[in-house]
Amino acid sequence: MMKALILAGAMTLAVGTVSFAEGLYWVVGNRATNKCEIVTSNPVVIGDIWFEDGPYKSLDDAKLARSTIGACPEKDPSAE
Repeated sequence: MMKALILAGAMTLAVGTVSFAEGLYWVVGNRATNKCEIVTSNPVVIGDIWFEDGPYKSLDDAKLARSTIGACPEKDPSAE
């Protein structure tokens, strides 16, 4: 009985964590493109991604954060 409750709790936590991440934004540094990008899924810092910052609740918050990160180019790549 106790194992079933623990398993149910773990499953609830896992599902809740996934749904909580929806609608959030992260700023990532992509080494392959040499750009800072805004993504909507929690990035894993491996391979071409050299940093990640977030999560942010809105796209505007993520854009503001990107403008304050020294490793990111000053010009907004999405504005081109």
